Amino acid sequence: MTLKKTLLASVIGAVFAGTTLLPMAASAETLRIGYAADPETLDIHEQLSGGMLRFSHLAFDPLVRWTKDFEFEPRLATEWEQVDETTMRMTLREGVTFHSGNEFTAEDVVWTIERLKESPDYRAIFEPVASAEAVDDYTVEIVTSEPYPLLLNLATYIFPMDSKFYSGETDEGSDKAEIVKAGNSYASRNVSGTGPFIVTDRRQGVRVDFKRFEDYWDTESEGNVTDIVLTPIAENASRVAALLSGGVDFIDAVPPNDLDRVSEADGVNLIEIDGTRIIGFQMNEDRVEAFQDARVRQAVDLAINQEAIADRLMRGFANPAGQFSPEGYSGHNPDLTPRYDIERAKELMAEAGYEDGFSVEMIAPNNRYVNDAQIAQAVANMLAQINIDVDLRTMPLAQYWPEYDTRQSDMAMIGWHADTEDTANFFQYLTFCFDEETGAGQYNYGGYCNEEIDALVTEADSETDLEKRNEMLREAEAMLYEDTGFIMLHWQNLAYAAADGVEAEPIVNAIDFPYLGDLVINRSDD
Repeated sequence: MTLKKTLLASVIGAVFAGTTLLPMAASAETLRIGYAADPETLDIHEQLSGGMLRFSHLAFDPLVRWTKDFEFEPRLATEWEQVDETTMRMTLREGVTFHSGNEFTAEDVVWTIERLKESPDYRAIFEPVASAEAVDDYTVEIVTSEPYPLLLNLATYIFPMDSKFYSGETDEGSDKAEIVKAGNSYASRNVSGTGPFIVTDRRQGVRVDFKRFEDYWDTESEGNVTDIVLTPIAENASRVAALLSGGVDFIDAVPPNDLDRVSEADGVNLIEIDGTRIIGFQMNEDRVEAFQDARVRQAVDLAINQEAIADRLMRGFANPAGQFSPEGYSGHNPDLTPRYDIERAKELMAEAGYEDGFSVEMIAPNNRYVNDAQIAQAVANMLAQINIDVDLRTMPLAQYWPEYDTRQSDMAMIGWHADTEDTANFFQYLTFCFDEETGAGQYNYGGYCNEEIDALVTEADSETDLEKRNEMLREAEAMLYEDTGFIMLHWQNLAYAAADGVEAEPIVNAIDFPYLGDLVINRSDD
C-alpha cells in the first residue's frame, strides 16, 4: 500500500508573523512532517487542489468521507436517505462545536453549500445542486436540479464552515466570506472548522504549527497526535535526508530514485500505493493557433513516449496513461492506451502545414508532482523531434498556481485527482468548454472545447442506470482520445515514509488524503 501525507491544518484566526521557527523536538505525540509544499491558503474554497483538500481533513470534517475500500463513512452526517429522485435528506451529528466555540448546525451546511456554488473552483462540480435547506437544527435536505447519481460523492467535498465566524465584515469593511483567488482575504488568513487540529502559527513557505482541538467531537478516534509541525522541504534529496537523519518523522513524495534507499534504511518505513492522479499537459489554443488543429494536438501526443517516462524517469513508480480514467473508475476504457509513434507524429505535423514546427512557452511546477520538472524537460526534448521548440520555465507551487491562472503560457503541466472518484470530474474541470457563469472548465487551461463530449458527459451525470452511465463515459474517453483534448502522461503512484512508531499505513488511502486525526504514534523508546 502507499502512504501519502499531507497535512494542512485548521486555523481559528491565525496571525502569522515573526521570527524563523525551527521544528520542535519530537515527543510521542508530536508529529514533525516534511512535505514538498505547504498549504497555498487557509480558505478551503479558494483553491481546488489535493493540498487544500488534505488541509480540509485537518481543520474541518466532511459530511462523509471515503474509506480505503471506497465506501462512504459517516462524519458530520450520520445518516442519509434518498427522499425522491432529486432530494437527499441528511441527519447531522449533534454535539459538535467549531474551533471558535460556535455550535455546528444545519445552517452551517446550507451556508457552506451556497458558498461552494459561488466558488470559481467548485461551482462547476456543485452545479447539479439546486438548493439546500435546513429542516431543523440537525437535518438538511439537498435538492438537485435533476436525478444525480453522485450526490454522496459530492458530499465528500462538503466541509461545513462556521457560518457565524465567516459572516459580517472585517475592520476594513471587507466581506469575511469573500473568496479571493491568490489574494489576501479574511478566509485566507483565518479558519474555524470542526476538525481535529487548529493552526496555531503559519508562515507561508517556512512552517505551519498545529495543535489538537481539545473539544474535538470524535472521542472514539485512537489518534494521539497532539501537535504537528509542518516544514515544507521542496527539494527531494533534502526531504529524504531530513527523514533519514531524524529531523522529521514523516515525509511525502518519496522520489522514485530513493525508494530502494528508504525501503532498506533502518528506523523508517516506506508506504506505497497505486495512485489515481493523472499527470499531463494542456495546450493553449487561445495563444497557439496550431493547437486548434486536432492533427497537431495528436502529433504532440504521439511524440511523447509515456512508457519511457514511466520506466526511466519514474522508475516504474507510475502507470502510463492513454485516458483520464484509471482502472476501476466508471469510465475506464481498456481500448485506450498510450500510442507513441514519432514517424506518424511527423506525418501529422506535415499534413497540418507545420513540418518546420513552431516555438512554444511551457510552464511546470518543480515541487508539486513526483519529478515534475524533470518530466517537463523530457517532454520538451521529445517535442523537439517534431520541430516544436520549447522554452520551459519551472517554479515552486506557490508561484505556479497564480501564473497558471493567468493562462499566459502555451503549454502547462497539471495533475488531477478526481476527488469524487468518478470519471466525469476529469472532464468537467479539465476539458469542458470554459463557462465563467457555471464554472465549467475551470482548469481548462488551453481553451479546448468539444461540445459533443461535454453534452455526453453531462447526460451521463443524470443517468441513474450506472451501467448505461459507465458506457457513456467510456465513449467520452474514446472521443477525447481521438480529438486529443488533453495530453495524458501517467497516473502517479504515491509514496510516503515514516519513522518507526509512526503508524501511518492505516490512515492513508488511494484518494491521497491521509486522515491525520486518526494517526497513532507509538514510540517504544519515548
